[in-house]
Amino acid sequence: MTRRETFVGLDGYPKGWVAVWLFPDRQEIEYIPNVDALLLRNFTRALIDMPIGLPEKGYRDCDIVARSLLGKNATRVFLGARRFILACKDQPTANVVAKSLQDKGVSAQLFCLSEKLRQVDDVLTNDTQERIMECHPELVFLRLNSHKPVPKKKLPEGQTIRIKLLEEHGFKHVREWVAKKPPKVKPDDILDACACALAAREMNSRIGSGTDSKGLRMEIHY
Repeated sequence: MTRRETFVGLDGYPKGWVAVWLFPDRQEIEYIPNVDALLLRNFTRALIDMPIGLPEKGYRDCDIVARSLLGKNATRVFLGARRFILACKDQPTANVVAKSLQDKGVSAQLFCLSEKLRQVDDVLTNDTQERIMECHPELVFLRLNSHKPVPKKKLPEGQTIRIKLLEEHGFKHVREWVAKKPPKVKPDDILDACACALAAREMNSRIGSGTDSKGLRMEIHY
């Protein structure tokens, strides 16, 4: 890392994406409507809390490994992100396709991500994946917490420990950002974006293997 490098962490919220920027001389937060807005900016590396690299069927190795690392909190990692979901207009249609492939069904939680999955997949190529990569904030916080389980992010104690961990790793404004967040943004959206930004800067750990039909790597950085 050089002093001139800039890193970004992104997490989704209903109206778009929370983007936390780590510039050489400052930290900023902003809210962008679409991932493609990121491509108009200069940055060294961005990590995003959204699956990148989608198999035709089955589960991604990186998601299975992530669940094993989280142990009792394994369900914090969604399984089943697959390429056919991008073309489905609703969850029942997605489940019909899954059944035709003799594959696992598509949960409501997973299908709710379909619009943002499409956004990310639309901008990702072999070239852009060199700068925009996948992250899972729960793995980042697990690492920062010396690999000890972290309470649920929706609980006050979960938010408190996440803020403390981020402050210990150089975040100066996270409490202010949470206090002044827009109405549609949840505190954990901001904390997760911060975790992604930190992982983008550190590039500490990576899990996963293989590529999808677009040639995108199926891996999670944390």
